[in-house]
Amino acid sequence: MNQKFFALIILIFLITCCTKETNTNKSMQNLYKDFSYKVDPETFDLTITVDGKEKSVSGGQDKMKVADLKKSNDGVSWEYPEKSVNVTIKKENNYLDITIKSTEKKGIKNEFVWPLVSDKYYSLPFGEGKYIPADDKYFSEYLDAMEIDPLEYFSMSFFSASDNDTAFVYIIKNIFNNKIKFDTKNSIGFQFSHDFTSITDDPEYGFRIYVTENNPVNIAKIYKNYIAEQKKFKTLAEKAEENKNITKLFGAVHIYLFDKTVISDEDINWAKFREYLSSDSMNHIESLIINHSENSQEVINVFEQIKNQDYVDQYQKNIISQALSQSLLLQEFYDEKAFPLKGQKAEELLNKGIGNLNEMEIIELNKQILSLNFPGVFKPYETWSADRNINLIKGIHSSGITRAWLGLDDWTQAYISPQMLEYAESIGFLTAPYDSYHSIHEPLKEKWNTATFSDNTLYENATITDENGKKISGFQNVGRKLNPVLSLSAVKERVGNILDTGAKFNSWFIDCDATGEIYDDYSKNHVTAKQQDLEARMKRISYLAVDKHMVTGSEGGNDFAAPYIAFAHGIELQSFSWMDDDMSKNKESMYYIGKYYSADGGVPEKMSLEIPVKEKYKKIFLDNSYNIPLYKLVYNDSVITTYHWDWSTFKIKDEVQNRMLYEILYNVPSLYHLDKFQWTKYKDRIIKHYEVWSPFSREAVMREMTDFRVLSDDRLVQLTQYGDDIKVVANFSDGEFKYEGDIINPHSLIIYNKDKKIVYIPE
Repeated sequence: MNQKFFALIILIFLITCCTKETNTNKSMQNLYKDFSYKVDPETFDLTITVDGKEKSVSGGQDKMKVADLKKSNDGVSWEYPEKSVNVTIKKENNYLDITIKSTEKKGIKNEFVWPLVSDKYYSLPFGEGKYIPADDKYFSEYLDAMEIDPLEYFSMSFFSASDNDTAFVYIIKNIFNNKIKFDTKNSIGFQFSHDFTSITDDPEYGFRIYVTENNPVNIAKIYKNYIAEQKKFKTLAEKAEENKNITKLFGAVHIYLFDKTVISDEDINWAKFREYLSSDSMNHIESLIINHSENSQEVINVFEQIKNQDYVDQYQKNIISQALSQSLLLQEFYDEKAFPLKGQKAEELLNKGIGNLNEMEIIELNKQILSLNFPGVFKPYETWSADRNINLIKGIHSSGITRAWLGLDDWTQAYISPQMLEYAESIGFLTAPYDSYHSIHEPLKEKWNTATFSDNTLYENATITDENGKKISGFQNVGRKLNPVLSLSAVKERVGNILDTGAKFNSWFIDCDATGEIYDDYSKNHVTAKQQDLEARMKRISYLAVDKHMVTGSEGGNDFAAPYIAFAHGIELQSFSWMDDDMSKNKESMYYIGKYYSADGGVPEKMSLEIPVKEKYKKIFLDNSYNIPLYKLVYNDSVITTYHWDWSTFKIKDEVQNRMLYEILYNVPSLYHLDKFQWTKYKDRIIKHYEVWSPFSREAVMREMTDFRVLSDDRLVQLTQYGDDIKVVANFSDGEFKYEGDIINPHSLIIYNKDKKIVYIPE
């Protein structure tokens, strides 16, 4: 075929391709706009004509050699022989279907770039959702030269670009091995590319492109219809049919409990304690502290100080009680010479052999031994730390908070006080350990228990290797990443061991599995593609949800996990402290998030310290003028979502009031970090907010979010609607706003529920 003839054929394909006739009902016609398209195969420039106007779907690239060009009644296809790629475009009833397929043999890596997107506004599923003007200075700075994997950075598998009136919705058909690279030199734009890896079994990617009005509701509902069509949407009501405990999440606040105190300062008679400071028993305890405590020198100094005092001050009480608590967790605590008195219960445990005891039994043994060998020093060991665990939960419940999800930072907390879980379950609370299988540490060098596995072969034989032959580092560059395909047996073993102690968890939080941080593993003995990695993660979530009947949630909440989880931490506000040294490293900075340490054994400073946030991060992550509820418009009645635990409700100074408004407007549970001290500090504010939010959420969570509107020019007055009969109008601005005859005061909202109005101003 000569070049002139070929060019003529190319021009033929630049003509408009018409839309098929549709039989959609009125509501569907309002959602989907009619359009025609044209494409230049040489540059892959694609435009759509809608409402008489031609608009760009993708800008053109440098000309590429085209072969095997074919046209049919509803589409076109061609090949890029020099790129080893085939392209097929087909016009369906409501969308344009685009498939890009590699023609390379399996084992040969390939890459292709398309589309090139540039428009006036973007609706992107960053977490809950962001509406970003292309000329916005804050997002231009934030996104400048950024390259992301949309599977990880997007909570859902689509993006939207729009002008003032019309939006294009690009649904990503293959969610694996994609990259989006932003360019903000003139205004925000980006290019999308796909890696056809050497180990993939699916050498194609593509998009469904829909045309609709430029509003978040239409954009999100198009995606929701797609998810339903793929049979990937499951309501909370359907999930609750399989596990009725899921209903306990409805209207429940989310609370993390961090206190691992085994014995508190209130459990000790300090005058009698001083009498034993030189005993063999105390010398043994001091040696354990020296060998196992991170602040051992500080503890030993306090021991020496109180030997020369006739009192013990509060700081010293805290230091000693926390050191004792840490030592009581150790298998090495019991020593026959140091602790001659045993008692019947201790004898029964010792007869099993210390090496055969589980962690709960070890702690039980140690508490009995300590109590018996220091007569008159301690309260009855059965009551130790009651004020810091079970009494805290009783106080929360008696205050009127009847629905709560309690997450334990460490399942060891359940071993310290198993009666705490029993009581929580008896009053209808959910309790969950924080669990993870993302990282594994070198055997005998483990830094935390979630990275510790009894199978020592996993570190060498089941960790992930990149395509350059290098092992991928674990969280905070410690250890390695564990291949989930090879770790299900380890999951079953750990979960079984925890539950076999008698710890009565009815919920489970699994770290990382819904974040989209997944990997291709090029290890020679266990090559694993990203799709297999993700499927294995969903399999272990299903194991917890189905086999163990747990109310299951995960960090992140990206929607590939939506059918499997009931709740997620991170959609509403992701972790971002790592982006700035002043937040993550500079301990002298006012923005420092805090150390993972607590002097009194309760909530770590990282979780309890209230801090301001720099203006640029406040704009990107908190400013409600950018927020749009894309995720809630799709998943409000499917997944309950809140913040990453770094950014609890009270964490950010000057934003608490706005976040409380956000929690009602978007139906988001508050997230708190509590111990007895934090509960005392925040109790009144928590109760007041719960009294408004919880009854509202119990109704809203069973409904689809049906509407969202921005009511003011500054975008700071917003409306959400749930079902047909519940509306919320929130005013995040500093001025009054009039809505249908009602004055909505600054930083307040009104809930319209059938014939009732609830006015709420958070404190």
